[in-house]
Amino acid sequence: MAILKVAKLGHPVLRRVAEPVAPDQIAGSETQRLIDDMFETMSEYGGVGLAATQVHRPVRLLVTEDIPDPDNEGVFLARRSVVLNPEVTFLTNEEVAFFEGCLSIPDFRGRVPRIKRIRLRGLDRDGSKIDREVEGFPAVVYQHEVDHLNGVVFLDRMRDFSTLSYLSEFDRFLAAGAGPVEV
Repeated sequence: MAILKVAKLGHPVLRRVAEPVAPDQIAGSETQRLIDDMFETMSEYGGVGLAATQVHRPVRLLVTEDIPDPDNEGVFLARRSVVLNPEVTFLTNEEVAFFEGCLSIPDFRGRVPRIKRIRLRGLDRDGSKIDREVEGFPAVVYQHEVDHLNGVVFLDRMRDFSTLSYLSEFDRFLAAGAGPVEV
């Protein structure tokens, strides 16, 4: 496995719409190695999600890390996942806003409104179909990563830039009140 170079805001790959992964390529060593390398890269940089475009691969692939429930120790809101050719469908108009960060926009956080409940469809690393409803913070993570695959970054989704801050200032002044907000 390898730690991959993460594209930073301004690199054209972050604004490119990614191409689907052909089902017959999923089991191939190149795709499987990319998945493993993406997990290694995400772990190295402390991310909870990573899209292939962020590591200079314009294909429709994302990975997410285990997402713990902050209110229940040892409980996870979502488990580590791989989604190829993801599709997100909104299941409500209700929004929630979390402070988001991004490995491609390091050292910044900003409150981003997202749809609270989604349906996620795609394929897993074995090529099996994924079709599940996702709510709350995990839904935010999937929307953030699918946005990357569509050439969109979290700054594009912010409605109010007064919450945009450097991570160091976020930790000092905003983190205590950074929980989700119903929009």
